[in-house]
Order: sequence, then structure tokens, then C-alpha cells
Amino acid sequence: MRILALIPGGISDQILFFPTLKTLKEEYPEAIIDVIVEPRSKNTYRVCKYVQEVLVFDFQDRNGLADYLNLLGMIRDREYELAITLEENWAVSFLLWLDGIPTRVGYKTNSSWFLNNTVPKKTEQYTASMYHDLLSALNIHTPCPELSINVPKEDIEWAEAEQKRLNIKDTGYILIHGGASPLTVRQGINKIYPVPKWQRVIEDIQMRQPDLPIVLLCGPDDITWTNEVLSLCPTVKVISPPDMGKLAAVIAGANLMLCTDSAPMQLSVAVGTYTIALFGPTQAKKLLPQKLDRFIGLQSLSDKIGDIPTDKILEQIWKN
Repeated sequence: MRILALIPGGISDQILFFPTLKTLKEEYPEAIIDVIVEPRSKNTYRVCKYVQEVLVFDFQDRNGLADYLNLLGMIRDREYELAITLEENWAVSFLLWLDGIPTRVGYKTNSSWFLNNTVPKKTEQYTASMYHDLLSALNIHTPCPELSINVPKEDIEWAEAEQKRLNIKDTGYILIHGGASPLTVRQGINKIYPVPKWQRVIEDIQMRQPDLPIVLLCGPDDITWTNEVLSLCPTVKVISPPDMGKLAAVIAGANLMLCTDSAPMQLSVAVGTYTIALFGPTQAKKLLPQKLDRFIGLQSLSDKIGDIPTDKILEQIWKN
């Protein structure tokens, strides 16, 4: 049996879909599972052991006939028996029907005509559970598993070498990620906590725990933010993992992850690191598991993340 999952969105969306992939693999252990994702998300599957092939299609682009024909051919070549799609564009479900995939699962919408197994989209719950609901269309009613990932051994070794280089392996460290992707910025979604407020948090930690290193997590989109923090807090350290596996390994080694709503936040949940995450325009109840007390979401009373008082962050840090 060959299964296809179509998962538009960024890295966070992929990680939140991992529990659904896990349940699929447990229900159909002999099945081959492939995914179609956007180019920006392909690297996510370095830490997922349930998927054989990662195919790419830019769901966000202004796709023309030629693009959809290429997608049609890519799907047809692999002769899938089951397709699960998060994409609600009728054209994509039409292609699944045109390709003759017998079982086509998705959310029930006003344009889900070409899907033959649909479920209601319950948007007010944890997103991983919302995705997992799709399996009820296949008569699978097991609870949504917790997020989990598979970090390659070489990535763990890379992270340990970096910890030695930064002299933080024996002391432990607090990891801070404060960036946001260019896409969310272009969409007008500001998830960046103000640097002067980060300064106050960092200085309080350094005053109370001077021997506990603070490390900034710096990806390609975080350089400006990192430089701004360094200009105010020059004693913090910086680490820049080159791929998803090494990023996950660095997060797994931290004593505490302080971050905004982001892909590193989802990785932190998946590896079980104690996490305090800041939310402004997005909702913690939808993006963090609510039953586990090691993942704390601090929600702004407005939709502005900068309105979260630093005292609230520090109170949560020193609570434990």
C-alpha cells in the first residue's frame, strides 16, 4: 500500500502533522508513506522516520496549468491507494480524483467535491489533534500521540561538539530563539518580541544564575535580531545549526527553551525540553499541548506580542 499526504505550510505545520503520520504507520505498518510539501519545509523530514519520499510543490505560488500538470504526473507515477490532504484548494483534490486514487481524505468544505472521505474541521483545538481528526475518516479513532522526532546520530554528535566549543556541555544552558520567518512578516504577523525586553530577561537570568550560559539560536532569518541582542548583551553565546536535525539536537540539550511561536518551539516540544513560549497574534492553546506542564504558553492580552510583560516571563522562569 502506498499513501500520500499533502501538507502545505511551514515547518511547524509539518511537525504538528507528525503524530498523524505516526498513527498511519502504526495502522498500516507495511505501507509506504510519501509527502508533498512546500520547498521551505522539505528539510523538516530529516527528523521524521515515517516518510519514505519527500516531494515538493509550492502550494502558495500562483500555480498555472503547467504546474498542476506536473503535480498530476508526479502523483500518477507512484500509484497511490490513499491520499490525505490538508490543502483545501479544490484544484488539488480534483487532481487526486483525476489520478484515480481510490480513497481521498480531507476536511469537509464548500468545495470538497472531489474528496470521498471528509471530516469536519475543528479549529478551536490543538492543531496536531485537528490534523489527527482526519484519520477518523478511515475509521481510526486512537488518541493523537504526543509530538516526537527522530534525531540522526551524526546530528547529536555535531551538537555535542558545538557544546564543547562553546564551553557549555558541563554547565547546561538556556536557549533563546526570538526570530520569525520572512513569510510571517510579509503576511503582517509580528511574532518578534522586542529586543530591549529580551535584554531585561537576559540580564535578570545572568544576575541570578551567573554560571548558567545563555545561548542565542540563530538561523538564516535571525541574523538581524541576533546582532541587536548581542549589541546589548555581548556576553551571550550564539549557535547556528545548519539543518533540522542539528537544530533539534541543540534544543534537546538545553535546560530551558525561551522562544516565540516558531518552528524551534515545535521541535522543543517534540524533544521534551522545558519550554516557555510567547504568543501575540497566534494562540497558545492551538499550538502547544495543553495537558503537559513542561510547555508554557504566555499569551498577550492583546494581539501584540510586545505587550507581554517581562515580569511574567521571569516569574515563569523562576517558578521552578
